[in-house]
Amino acid sequence: MVSRYFKSAGLSWQLSWQQKTFRYKLFVGIFILMIILISFPFFFQYIEKRKGLLLDDALLNWVAAYDVYILIFSLVWSCALFMLIAAVKDPGIFLTFLIAYILLSIVRMLSIFLFPLEPPAGIINLTDPLSNYFYGVSFITKDLFFSGHVSTLFLMYLCHHNKFMKYYTLISCLCVSILVLIQHIHYSIDVLFAFPFTYLCYSLAKYIALKRNRS
Repeated sequence: MVSRYFKSAGLSWQLSWQQKTFRYKLFVGIFILMIILISFPFFFQYIEKRKGLLLDDALLNWVAAYDVYILIFSLVWSCALFMLIAAVKDPGIFLTFLIAYILLSIVRMLSIFLFPLEPPAGIINLTDPLSNYFYGVSFITKDLFFSGHVSTLFLMYLCHHNKFMKYYTLISCLCVSILVLIQHIHYSIDVLFAFPFTYLCYSLAKYIALKRNRS
């Protein structure tokens, strides 16, 4: 069964690779993503030093802060594993997610730059060695508007075709939306606005990925 899976995946990639536009978008996308990942440490170290606005969030004032990083870490990276499996199987999913993640990263960096915020009162730093590796410092607390965890999980949900992976990711996304508030690492508006921003990036990415590749 495993060999049949990889054989099917290999055939899908072989057919996609024959399309010049697919190869072009793939190479350009990977190149841009590399630039973004290289710029992350410099950007996040910069925003961490800025003064921002401290919001009075009624919901966070009502919710006591607890350290739930293990749950957040487990849900995020299990969904990432499912996304990797789906991308290996389907090059269309891989390309759509790649382009959407690039757009999402750019939009999120712009929104963080334009709307500097101080971390919520009572914040408990999120211990995520995998994510922190790209930030360049141990803890980043001012990457707030809008939530990277929620937006990335919602993007994975939108990209999935498999029903089990899709609904697992959606449930995980909703859970993480609550958990980041419980840990006070985000304001409620950071979570709320993650959904429309992500959907817009996904819709544009899907159009770019499928354009002139429908055959």
